[in-house]
Amino acid sequence: MWWGVAAALLANVLYSTGFVLEKRALADLPALSTGRPLRLVRLLVGSPRWLAGSFALAAGFVAQLAVYRTLPIAAAQGLFVGGLVLLLLLSSALLGERASGRERAGVLAVLAALAMIVASLRDADPVGERAPLGRFLVVCLPALAAGLWLYLGAERRARDPGRPPTTGVAYGVAMGLLYGVSSLAIKGISGRLGGAGPGATAVDLLRSPYPYLLVGIGAAGLVLSQTALQRCRASLIVPVCTTVSALFTAVPGSFAFGEALPHDRLRLTLRLLGGALAVLVLLLLPRHEDLGSPAPRGKSLPCPRSHHMEPDDPLLRILACPLDKGPLTLLLPEDALYNPRLHRRYPILDGIPQLLPSSGVRVSDDEHARLSHRIAP
Repeated sequence: MWWGVAAALLANVLYSTGFVLEKRALADLPALSTGRPLRLVRLLVGSPRWLAGSFALAAGFVAQLAVYRTLPIAAAQGLFVGGLVLLLLLSSALLGERASGRERAGVLAVLAALAMIVASLRDADPVGERAPLGRFLVVCLPALAAGLWLYLGAERRARDPGRPPTTGVAYGVAMGLLYGVSSLAIKGISGRLGGAGPGATAVDLLRSPYPYLLVGIGAAGLVLSQTALQRCRASLIVPVCTTVSALFTAVPGSFAFGEALPHDRLRLTLRLLGGALAVLVLLLLPRHEDLGSPAPRGKSLPCPRSHHMEPDDPLLRILACPLDKGPLTLLLPEDALYNPRLHRRYPILDGIPQLLPSSGVRVSDDEHARLSHRIAP
């Protein structure tokens, strides 16, 4: 059991590090689009920092195999969600992201919910190894369809210029369902490892749906998750994704692999209340960024002047880059905002800063040198 706990903690470190590295890499790339997957892949594989983050995530998947060999599904998910605390610390320290009070309360409530689920476990709880194929597909196929439907709906809303910027909750729920199915595929693979020779194990795996689901979701997730992660805060989208994935894996996954609910009334109540609380938190999280005043950094806010901003405009103290959440510099007479850390320039149209990730333009090295000379103190 303790080997499983240690593997889960290692997976948490690897996952958090991987997501933060990928988010940092995405800030340096042009705007990604799911409609151009080949260009997206070319940009990603050309980024050494993104490749390092992907390697960390892949190592986390390997650690997850060890977890599922030794711990019940629900216990494993409780430990994985506990890694959100590390992710929030890294997002704050390395990405400069700041969650709202409502979002921080939601994360604390999610951790409390998963603590209830873990408290409902015992060392003697059975660890399922195999799931009947029909039951597994009945659980997973609707989740895959729902995840893709939610993601496409979020994409349509994001392209609507009349809507405020999304916080990423819809993206997080969609990706959570896809990664929940992926987690069950990893669970299925772990149950087929060991006990037979390498040849027999390989044949057994190829006869199961698990490797094909894992590869397919991995390819789709490469395109979908990186686009969503570039547009939204990692400190919100990853916790939502992790929570949905954990709940899906713990509840329908336990059913698929025959890991029964507790018979003890107290333990059953803790497990059901924990799941209900986590779902309630997801329903109450804000779907859109608040564009009101006062506003946190990183939002597109209307300027009180009709056409131009001035160097002494108080809005400059609260406006920030939507990618790294750092301060921006006003460029005149271009009437634009500039992030020298990411070499990105954002236009100001009719007095309104255009601070969506897709609105930024990465300038050349020569242009960056010229602008840096102008804005140097």
